[in-house]
Amino acid sequence: MSNHPHRRSLSRWSIAALLVAGLSVGVDAAAQGMPATFEGLVKVPSKRLAALYLLPGEDFRVYTKVMIDPVQVSFKKGWVKDMNLSRGVSRKISESDAQKIADAMRSGFEGIFAAAFKSKGYEIVTAPAPDALRLSPAVVNVYLNAPDPMGGTGMTRTYTVEAGEATLTLAAHDSTTGALLGVALDRSATRGATRASITTSSSNRGEFEDLFKYWANICVNGLEQFKTKPIPAPSSGTKR
Repeated sequence: MSNHPHRRSLSRWSIAALLVAGLSVGVDAAAQGMPATFEGLVKVPSKRLAALYLLPGEDFRVYTKVMIDPVQVSFKKGWVKDMNLSRGVSRKISESDAQKIADAMRSGFEGIFAAAFKSKGYEIVTAPAPDALRLSPAVVNVYLNAPDPMGGTGMTRTYTVEAGEATLTLAAHDSTTGALLGVALDRSATRGATRASITTSSSNRGEFEDLFKYWANICVNGLEQFKTKPIPAPSSGTKR
């Protein structure tokens, strides 16, 4: 939760809950079914995100710094149970295992996200400022196809083509006023090998880090694009 009074905007928790609702029918269907406006924001066409909402007329050129809230990571409901259906007793996934995997994902995402913005010249700050944009990311509905919490030390080998999939939700606020400026949603699968290969904790981590880099680059490049001109109203028909 932000420490700022967001009386006119949803918390990042409410935003994430609203955006991922309906993902069981697919991201494209969920995005198409979402309203044209959301909390004062307007839906903007995006070629790389499932759904994007921005504040009409907002001038992002003032923002040269970013505050990044700790990323929230959560698995798809029932994921642990699904994984354990086909596993022997010695390879069962515990809630503790799931937490360790989530912690590793959280750490990896935060470092990748910060590095992407630093590479474009943004200063990463920890306190509100008039020129700081506050970003609240979450990686939710994570589905890891073949978790390997023991680091591959067992005798059983698992082969997969890709590590899994997840949904990114991102809310952007003015760091001093708490005003909601944008919301983004995307669900993507990791980009694995062209054929099945042995799955390990290292291969899973590498594929999800590549996915996080993909999302981070979309976000930072999108902000750069938005800084070239104000966000248009829905009637303008501008494509992004």
